[in-house]
This record gives sequence, C-alpha cells and structure tokens, in this order.
Amino acid sequence: MDAPLIVKRNPRARRLTLRISHSDRHAVLTVPMDCGSEDVAVFLNRHLIWLRQRLDALPAPVPFRHGAIIPLRGNMHMIQFLGPDRRRGVVSVDRPVKASPKKRKGAKTKRSQSKSLPILKVAGGKDHAPRRLNDWLRKQARNDLDERVSWHAANLGLNPKKLSIRDQASRWGSCSSSGVLSFSWRLILAPNFVLDYVAAHEVAHLQEMNHGDEFWHLVQQTYPNLKRAQTWLVSHGIDLHRYGR
Repeated sequence: MDAPLIVKRNPRARRLTLRISHSDRHAVLTVPMDCGSEDVAVFLNRHLIWLRQRLDALPAPVPFRHGAIIPLRGNMHMIQFLGPDRRRGVVSVDRPVKASPKKRKGAKTKRSQSKSLPILKVAGGKDHAPRRLNDWLRKQARNDLDERVSWHAANLGLNPKKLSIRDQASRWGSCSSSGVLSFSWRLILAPNFVLDYVAAHEVAHLQEMNHGDEFWHLVQQTYPNLKRAQTWLVSHGIDLHRYGR
C-alpha cells in the first residue's frame, strides 16, 4: 500500500469514518472535532488490513503517454505522440487497416491486437502532448454533451442555462438551481449510451431537483433504456478515473 491518507476534521461528524477516493487514489479519514489522537490511532490500526486490501484493489493508473491504451467513446485506442508535426491537427484519429490474417484463428498476440486498435495521434512536443490530449478529450466531451443535452432538453421542453465540463470526483453530472449543467469530461471515455443517459439525467433535474418518482418518469420519457447505462456505470465507472492520472 502506497497512497496518501487525508485526514479531515468535521464539526458535523459523529463518528470516525474511512473511505477510499477512487478518483484521487487516496484514503479519506473523517474525524469528529472532539476525537483524540489515540482514538484515531486505534481506529486506523483496526482498519489497516481493510485499507490495504481496498487500495491494492484499485486499478493501476494509465497516464497519457506514448503507447498507452485508453478508451474513447467505449472503444480502446492507442496513444501515439508524434512530436512537432504541422501536417495535421493537434489530435487526429487513425483507423486501423484490416490486413488478411496470417496466423491461425485464435493465435492473436498482444502486439497484433494493439496494432489493430485505432490510434490517437497527438502532435506537439512530448512535454505538452498529455495536456493537449486532455484538452482535446474535454472538447470532444463538450461537443457530445452539447448535442445530447440539446436533444433531451428539446424533447422535454426544458431550457438549460449553461453547460460546464469539469473533472468531478464524486459524480458524473450535476444540475444547479440556476439551470447550469456540469459534467465530467471522463464521460467521453465511456460508451455513447452512457454519456447519453447522464445528459438525460441532468436535463430532467432542470424540472425535478430530486430523485422522486416524477424525476425518474422524466428520465424514462426521454431515455427509456436507463437501466443499461446505470448498470454500466456501477460496473465500470470507477475504472474511468484511472486514465490520465
């Protein structure tokens, strides 16, 4: 186990609690204001094995670097840093050319599988390429979310005031009382139907700022197959936070 422990004293806390932040890859210990250091030490010692197991189970981070494999709209892509290249845009996607198989069926190697992946080609110096890729992914997320939010808002007769793209750790989207919708850029890594569901979910909050029956009726009205997306997020959502770390 090699991860930071963040200690937060909270005047509203009534007991010691320990949780894992999957997005930031650290443990968070919440401590009541009147709790002494000895009680904290006993609590941590009692939960040390649990803490080690949870932190060790976190998937390894995948930084944006040359040769890394990341998802884009649910499909795996390989990153390729080109260096300075004036012939193309900052980021381009090259689709693989399917060649006739030379090996017997079922004999694909890891190398041959990676060669069959689409390639995210990132122009620019090596030091700036990760940031350029991150900026491009955020722009792709905004474009997709703009389109789906507009569609669901028109479908439900609602009017969002503004759309914001962030890197939210605890939620995929949010809706303010003033009508501002905020989304995690990491939704662009997920399959399209997942991003579509989160867009519908937050648009429905423009009318119902709760999760009551009326709210879910609105979501179902504009996005009928919500269970599929919810199941995907429960099973795979945490994994999206490891990319670009």
